[in-house]
Amino acid sequence: MSQPFFKLVVFINAVIPLALLLSDLYRKRVGPNPLDFATRTTGMLTLIFLCLTVAITPLRQIFKLNSLIKVRRMVGLFAFFYGTLHLLTYVWFDRLFNIFSVAQDVVRRPFILVGMTAFLLMVPLAITSTNKMIKRLGGKRWNQLHRLVYLAAIAGAIHFWMLVKSDIRLPLTFGFILLFLLGYRLLVKYLPSTPAKTAASLSIKE
Repeated sequence: MSQPFFKLVVFINAVIPLALLLSDLYRKRVGPNPLDFATRTTGMLTLIFLCLTVAITPLRQIFKLNSLIKVRRMVGLFAFFYGTLHLLTYVWFDRLFNIFSVAQDVVRRPFILVGMTAFLLMVPLAITSTNKMIKRLGGKRWNQLHRLVYLAAIAGAIHFWMLVKSDIRLPLTFGFILLFLLGYRLLVKYLPSTPAKTAASLSIKE
């Protein structure tokens, strides 16, 4: 599969959830509370794409799928895109752009504070996602900065867990996935010899 076609396939599949959400909203197939449905859906999509971003390097190393590195930034940008939609559904439709009300919510409701933290951690990653910014920062500093994605994913999972009041199986599933992915990275980094560690590193440029 050629690189442009592979990127196109990933892009289309990343946009499909948004198209389905808009279709459901238009056809009023979202239950009695459309705002809650849209907020939860965009939040779930944000967490899914954050987990996919974190998973790309382990999947590439374990299954020798080197082409995955070419779509890592795209997947990360979709995490930010859906995170922005998630925030907008709250700030726009729930709080009507009342920044004072939003600030009060952040102070009084810890799960919103954690969610805001996750989003803010993604902002510098999105800003520095271009090749120009990579050259300006340098590959080493860029890689160090983009480790914030791990913290953003962890904060997103905690935000989800704090939001759910009864059935916590899904938040725990995301937590275990992140635990496995981060644990794998630690093993690769600190074990003296692993196949993934000895494999040749690929360029961060797409």
